[in-house]
Amino acid sequence: MSSASGSARQRMLRGARFALHLITVVLVVVTTARAGIEGELLPVLLVAAVYLAWYGAGAGFAHKRAAVWWMLGLLAIWIGMLALSAEFVWLAFPLLLLAGHVLRLPWSFAFMIVVLAASIVAPMLHPGAVQPGTLLAHLIGPLVGGGFAFAVSLGYDAMLRDAAERERLIDSMLRAQHEAERLHDELAASQREAGATRERTRLARDLHDTIAQELSTIVMLARLEPSAGADGVAADPAAPVVGVRQDRTAQIEQLAQHSLTELRRIVAALAPADLDESALAAALARMLDALRDESGISGALQVDPDLPALSTPVEVALLRVAQSALANVRQHAKAQTVQVALTSGGGSVRLRLEDDGVGFDQAVRPSDASYGLAAMRSRLREGGGELTIRSAPGAGTTIEAMLPLGAGTGLAAGSGADGGAV
Repeated sequence: MSSASGSARQRMLRGARFALHLITVVLVVVTTARAGIEGELLPVLLVAAVYLAWYGAGAGFAHKRAAVWWMLGLLAIWIGMLALSAEFVWLAFPLLLLAGHVLRLPWSFAFMIVVLAASIVAPMLHPGAVQPGTLLAHLIGPLVGGGFAFAVSLGYDAMLRDAAERERLIDSMLRAQHEAERLHDELAASQREAGATRERTRLARDLHDTIAQELSTIVMLARLEPSAGADGVAADPAAPVVGVRQDRTAQIEQLAQHSLTELRRIVAALAPADLDESALAAALARMLDALRDESGISGALQVDPDLPALSTPVEVALLRVAQSALANVRQHAKAQTVQVALTSGGGSVRLRLEDDGVGFDQAVRPSDASYGLAAMRSRLREGGGELTIRSAPGAGTTIEAMLPLGAGTGLAAGSGADGGAV
């Protein structure tokens, strides 16, 4: 579009210049013929030839620095022509057309004043060349025609400048559009890369929270001595070893089947299997039952009776935090009991897990030093929540997760994400 408008402007400019050159040549020929009839022919032809030669030599200098001197030369030659004959006053018309087009204000205005003054004085210098009663016409004709020509040239030049400015603006807009398209493509690529990174992080967290935890439990159960119970404590000597092995095998099979189901859910990008058919509270109860069966740690669940319905992203986030926290209790706490509370209030929901295990020194072992605890905190922050950890050697550990009830956008992007055991 820019090249088309530029070529159209160039064609219009060439057409206007050709018309101006044609008018100049025609007027020179006509006025020279009239002046030659009324006076001496040779001087008139000589000065007309000089005028045309100078005009033709500098016609290509329009809008160049030499054009000013070219115009001054034309003015000087024209004044010399006026000294020979008043007929040449009609050349004021193309001169003023050139002035408005080539010169810039205020020089073009000064040029116009000189041309009009010469047009007025010339008939007075040749009283014999002017018929009686036509002096006024000789004065008014050049003045009106020259003034009109000057105004037309100024307007035409302004129109050309406006066309050039519009072309420049169009070019600038096209460049800005191309730059915006390039930036949009770069932003889209960055967003795709960021989305892929978030998805990889989500899958890593989900696998850590589910498959990895249950596989570690399977390994722990497989390593127990045949004479030990599920909690690692010596079993009844009277109990058959085969029966213990069968019970352990059933537990391992149950965990493996659950891991397989969860893996299928992850691949299909569905909600966690624990939340597929029941609410978060029921899922937490099943997790505590499994903890008791697998490790002998008893658990108690307290649920706020006024707990509102939670969105799926909030339930998933709290479920993952519970999975990671209970995995820590199973593997590291050496606890006998764990208390789980699910409450709401102040526009938020809170999940608190408190065990009576060995605890740890938070000054020596910061919570962010473990992947699981750091992942819990990261998950909750995505939804505008927070994680609080309180522990001391011999005093157990309390983990409290808080999420706004309206959380969902940031959590939905990674609904299977953070959390995990230490």
